[in-house]
Amino acid sequence: MKPPSKSDAVRIVEVSPRDGLQNIPHKIPTSTKVELISRLSRTGVHSVELTSIVAPRAVPQLADCREVLGSETVRNLQRRGLGDDEVRRGREDEGLLRLPVLVPNVKGLEIALAHGAREVAVFVSATEGFSRANINCSVDEGLERAVEVARIAKENGIAVRGYISSIFTDPITNSPTPFSSVHKCTATLLDAGIYEVSLGDTTGTGTPSLVRSLLTYLTTHEAPVPVSKLAGHFHDSHGRGLKNVWEAYLCGVRVFDSSVAGLGGCPFAPGAKGNVATEEVVGMFEGRGVKTGVDARVLAEVAKWVRGEVLEEGELEVEREKEKEPEDGTSRSGLGHGLANLNTNGPLSRPSRSPVRSRISTNWTACGFVRPVVYD
Repeated sequence: MKPPSKSDAVRIVEVSPRDGLQNIPHKIPTSTKVELISRLSRTGVHSVELTSIVAPRAVPQLADCREVLGSETVRNLQRRGLGDDEVRRGREDEGLLRLPVLVPNVKGLEIALAHGAREVAVFVSATEGFSRANINCSVDEGLERAVEVARIAKENGIAVRGYISSIFTDPITNSPTPFSSVHKCTATLLDAGIYEVSLGDTTGTGTPSLVRSLLTYLTTHEAPVPVSKLAGHFHDSHGRGLKNVWEAYLCGVRVFDSSVAGLGGCPFAPGAKGNVATEEVVGMFEGRGVKTGVDARVLAEVAKWVRGEVLEEGELEVEREKEKEPEDGTSRSGLGHGLANLNTNGPLSRPSRSPVRSRISTNWTACGFVRPVVYD
């Protein structure tokens, strides 16, 4: 077997400061969020998603988005980070950090710009049910909003990343997502000048075979999408998160979203649970000889800090259960030999390992959130 080349390396997008925190019910101090961002910036991950500009009533946990962006620590990171010019010139190879801010509309973009953002992210749903429930509009209307945000951002020299949620299943209707809808959303966002589209398995219903089928469809269908423009955003609701990451990698994807300590999941999608844990993704890839650029030991320290500073006792009980060594030899840290030998084709042997479970009611009508909300 030939040694991995530079083209085999992956880029890690750390989403815990936004996607990881948004469904935690107890209030997390702004200073803790800023410290999380600072610690993550020293791990070697390539991107850290800072926050989202959202209505405070919709996502109370992110109500301090302006304070996070206005902190001296974050503003200093943004000054040294990547903007649109650096993205186009490929300067991430110089170690510059991407720092996207998720924005729902033009107003959100204006706030992000006023707080020094050099990259933003836009989002759409590939299904009508979740689009209307989540952002109160149709898929086409969501695309129009995203394209308008991208246009204005690009005019201001701001790099734009895109998210597509519900790529396999609509969380509201529980019906399969047509691959044609995912293709339409992806192509529309890329045509708008968005440099990369992250494909989100919102409720974690994807399987390796579905991952391969969707990526094959997107890259070989009429008007094929370049696989180099795609990223994977997998939730570990059914214990398949790492398997889906690896299958996407085998299909050519080289960018993956993840969340330290497995924090997160969309609070507005019934059944959505935690993201794949960054330390496990890094451990799997490095164990197989695929470079991530991430310092696994520093990352493990951040995960330990998160469990001490972010999670409360009830959530830590869940985490402690997940840290017990499974029979297959895998480890929570992702540093053991087990992940390197993960059988991606065999039967599932363990449930989702996210330490946090959404406490939002799975009865949509009982949620009572004000929209527009978020996201993946």
